[in-house]
Amino acid sequence: MDEMLSTRQVAKYLNVNEKMVYSLIADKGLPASKITGKWLFPLDLVRQWVENGTRNFPEQAKLPPYHGLVLISGANDLLLDTLVATFNLKHSEHMALFGLAGSLGGLKALRKNLCHIAGCRSADDDSDTAFPFMDEEIAQAPAVVNLCHREQGLIVQKNNPLGISSVKDLSRKGVALVNRRLGTGARQLLDREIERFGMDSDAINGYENCVSRHMDAGLAILNGNAHAAPGIRAVANLLGLDFIALCWERFDLFVNKESFFEQGVQLFLAMLKGKVIQRTADELGGYDLSMTGKMVYPETGNDDG
Repeated sequence: MDEMLSTRQVAKYLNVNEKMVYSLIADKGLPASKITGKWLFPLDLVRQWVENGTRNFPEQAKLPPYHGLVLISGANDLLLDTLVATFNLKHSEHMALFGLAGSLGGLKALRKNLCHIAGCRSADDDSDTAFPFMDEEIAQAPAVVNLCHREQGLIVQKNNPLGISSVKDLSRKGVALVNRRLGTGARQLLDREIERFGMDSDAINGYENCVSRHMDAGLAILNGNAHAAPGIRAVANLLGLDFIALCWERFDLFVNKESFFEQGVQLFLAMLKGKVIQRTADELGGYDLSMTGKMVYPETGNDDG
């Protein structure tokens, strides 16, 4: 089987009808890319997506006994970067290591017991589900702690010289996009908007030009290599660029349930209530910390989590 599946092939692979495939793209984050007007599905990411929705997952090898390393994987965020750096300066007997893997990749790493914490885009203000990357019943029931709410949209050049006002404008002649990789929340949001407007991604110049991090996308705009990129307001503010808001989304930390009370993990989570994260959010803008540090799963029944 080829690495890229057609709609018919992915429907057969998932044992659903073809119409259901389009709903899975829009509502459940099924990884997909539109090329020459047709949806194509990377087989490895489809397998990963299926795996992340699996219930009663077979028991995996356990993480080694905690020995000072807090392993974090998942999606990219400026606040998370700041917390990792601050943790390593503050706690000399511990070290936090971050592996960039996107929201889907972070959850896969957590599922396979390759990390203690996974950072994941969990919901946005237009979503019907709290965890679009996972089944409603979260596999292996990790603890989920809120890191922040953040504003997602399009990063555009300073003063927005091309007058871009929505995703619909990305198909205009002379507009160049730099995109985010499949498996990232920003890419999922962009594809949802493209589908909403009934657009053909093949008509967007630069749709297949992908970078891994929000900052990489922002720097491409700052350097004049593109006119627009999906990303967060904080990056636009930091680089002095303009921003077209699309939605607010929740960004959570999924914590391995067996590692939740390890000393390093607890020290890291304690920083969510510290001054550094609040100061950084205030300086960058585009963040809401009203839920930061709250346990959102399992629900605790109070706001203090």
